[in-house]
Amino acid sequence: MEVEALLSDSKIVQDRDAYQKYMREHSDLDKIVTVYREYRKTLADLNDSMELLKDADPEIKELARDEIQLLNRKKEQTETALKKLLIPKDPSDDKNVIIEIRAGTGGEEAGLFAADLYRMYDRYAENNRWRIEVLSHHTTGVGGLKEVIALIKGKGVYSRLKYESGTHRVQRVPETETQGRIHTSAVTVAVLPEAEEVDVQIDPNEIKVDVYRSTGPGGQSVNTTDSAVRLTHLPTGLVVTCQDEKSQLKNKNKALKVLRARLLDRMVREQQEKRSEERKSQIGSGDRSERIRTYNFPQGRVTDHRIGLTLYKLETILQGDLDVVIDELITYYQTQALQHAESEADRSAAVDHS
Repeated sequence: MEVEALLSDSKIVQDRDAYQKYMREHSDLDKIVTVYREYRKTLADLNDSMELLKDADPEIKELARDEIQLLNRKKEQTETALKKLLIPKDPSDDKNVIIEIRAGTGGEEAGLFAADLYRMYDRYAENNRWRIEVLSHHTTGVGGLKEVIALIKGKGVYSRLKYESGTHRVQRVPETETQGRIHTSAVTVAVLPEAEEVDVQIDPNEIKVDVYRSTGPGGQSVNTTDSAVRLTHLPTGLVVTCQDEKSQLKNKNKALKVLRARLLDRMVREQQEKRSEERKSQIGSGDRSERIRTYNFPQGRVTDHRIGLTLYKLETILQGDLDVVIDELITYYQTQALQHAESEADRSAAVDHS
């Protein structure tokens, strides 16, 4: 196998990035090979059972019929699994992510829910043994968050979190509400794949750098030095600020990470917008401005509006048990992509025969 040969090459072994790249490719290919072998074995077993239908013994025929039913189901399952594995992979799936959470409509209540969502993703990261680092945050006066931007590092982070982009709506009775009325607030979440320098080339001459004194909490040394950094990308007008660190250089480096991720996201979305309407059903093409999920506290309910999923597990989900939602989303979007690929194949076959 070509990839296995590359993995045993001493030059590749010494190049950490190249070695990890081929290890990921080997892992992906290994899954395909395993399922394909299972599919071939199922076909062989099915063929053997079909032969047994010719046997003169009625009991053997009956056993063969039962076995054929089971094998046909297994054949369909392995066919579907194999097709899903052969769907072109999102090139960003293995990347780390920059997650941006912002309070929207709803005032203080939106800020409190933004803090709830950040804790949810923090716990989900901990459950998956991912590392999370806050790049920038702005708090409200009552323990909420106006905005938080964090970097999450780990295996397959983007592949799991990319479906979280959008507007998250909360329905609950605020603690300050004396008449028990339910308020509706909103928080926006953006999940961006972390961009490396090779992904996005930024010309230093196209960045305006402003430094200023931090205005938020952080101790005397933060407030008495010009450590906060504002980067403006002149061609696009994108602005990133960072003031969490006492070091101006650290703030600049963090701001560059965010700017690079936003530029990559912008490039990807522009490419998607140029594609045909048919491609909109594919993974990653959702409109991040739409309402994607509602968290209803009185009913203990979480509803994902994209797939019509309703779960009465609000507390456990907010504690970081997000897989119950994310697994369903992955299955849905993989099925959509598979149907699209099959319709494209049918269309190509029809053209070839015409």
